[in-house]
Amino acid sequence: MNAKALITIDCHINGVPRQLNLSPAMSLAEGLLSVKLGCHVGECGACTVLVDDVAIDSCLYLAIWAQGKTIRTVEGELTNRITSKIQQTYVNNGAVQCGLCTPGLIMATTAFLAKQRTEPLTIKQIRHGLADNLCRCTGYQMIIDAIQHYE
Repeated sequence: MNAKALITIDCHINGVPRQLNLSPAMSLAEGLLSVKLGCHVGECGACTVLVDDVAIDSCLYLAIWAQGKTIRTVEGELTNRITSKIQQTYVNNGAVQCGLCTPGLIMATTAFLAKQRTEPLTIKQIRHGLADNLCRCTGYQMIIDAIQHYE
């Protein structure tokens, strides 16, 4: 790519300040290593990341929109006590199988639980909170079980 076509943005990715040179047409998903792309059209949620603590489909989010934003991916959440506990709850309840959807589901769950924490969460609340994420392997019950068992 021609260097003239690149622009520079400043953002924080997983707590680290970054200055990125990128194409204005590049999606955020294209620049994040731990993001898994499923459908590339915002239907599956596999590429879910948090931008300023809001869950977004990074395949639809232009990277230039990340200027000045804080981006969190599942990779960066490995040391976050809350998210790592969510990850462990998923594992303990068998809510991880092929792994394609798991990072997006973990990030969507992180955002969902941060916004709505009533005791106990209903199945309807959980389904609504994860409505933008698809999973072919688990049939969702194990995911629902994991979230219900999260403390």
